[in-house]
Amino acid sequence: MDDKQHYMRLGLFVVVSLVILFGLLFILGGRSLFQPSLMIETYFNESVAGVDVGAPLKYRGVQFGEVTGIDLSTLLYEQDVPVAERKVYIVVRAKVSGSVAKVWRRDLDAYLARGLHIRTQVAGITGQQYLALEFLDPKTYPPLPYSWKPEYPYVPSAPSVANEIIAGVQNLVSSLDKADIQQLGQNLNTLLVTANKKLEDLPVSALAADASGFFKDARTTINRAQGPLDATLRNLASASGRVDTVLADPALNQTIKNAAVVTGRLSKISETGDIDRIVKKLDLTLQRIDALLADNQYDIRGVVQDLRVTASNLRTISENAKRYPPGLLVGGPPEKVQVPSSPKKESK
Repeated sequence: MDDKQHYMRLGLFVVVSLVILFGLLFILGGRSLFQPSLMIETYFNESVAGVDVGAPLKYRGVQFGEVTGIDLSTLLYEQDVPVAERKVYIVVRAKVSGSVAKVWRRDLDAYLARGLHIRTQVAGITGQQYLALEFLDPKTYPPLPYSWKPEYPYVPSAPSVANEIIAGVQNLVSSLDKADIQQLGQNLNTLLVTANKKLEDLPVSALAADASGFFKDARTTINRAQGPLDATLRNLASASGRVDTVLADPALNQTIKNAAVVTGRLSKISETGDIDRIVKKLDLTLQRIDALLADNQYDIRGVVQDLRVTASNLRTISENAKRYPPGLLVGGPPEKVQVPSSPKKESK
């Protein structure tokens, strides 16, 4: 009975230990087995030294997957291709996991159309190489040519920044090697000799004297123009102040508002057609006046002659009133009266 209990306890201990072990494994990495994932591959025509299996796959510093395999295209796709026609690319495969895998299954073609590329980068101070996802111009970085069908969705690659810098330096050195340095030095020496001769032939003293005279004349002109220039600036400042005063006047704002109101009313009148009716009425009135004058032409001439006679009489009356004002009320001037002279006294 004691042995049975001992074996039961031992078996229970083993089962509990296994459960705990599987639980730890699940917590540490087993959950990724139940997450969605997507395998992708890319091809490099350059060295990928530093990129190993397990290297992260990042987009702007955020990890979305890891490298699962690195191999040669000759072993995966070009075994039946003649050696002279093989591309000999480096095939790098990576697994994208998590919610990003769901999105990429649906939208990977759209991302590729926008220029999604994979390139190698160095991680900060540590110097670890990883794969970086970037959006680049497809015309500048076209995909590498290949003749096989990829086993997984293909994402084009782009040269790393370090390799581009090294390639640029190599091209520069190659260009310098091809350049004729000796001939370039001779041409430069000839240019310097010719320039030296031209400088010696120049009348330096005369040019210096002319330049000195020019600067003196310029200084004199500036001194003469200083006074009028200051006065002009003061006048401009005064005019600016007056303009500010005029613009700040409330009457100007009211005038602008009134003009706007009048313009609005004229616009309304023009839109309603009142101006056309007024013009038609004026035209009809002028036609009537023209007809009236044509029918009474002779009567009007007689009236004008009578008015002229009346004006002449009024002028005569005005002149008489100036000479003898009372006569305007009582008639003409009084007749002259003869006053009898007194008789002379007899002398005693």
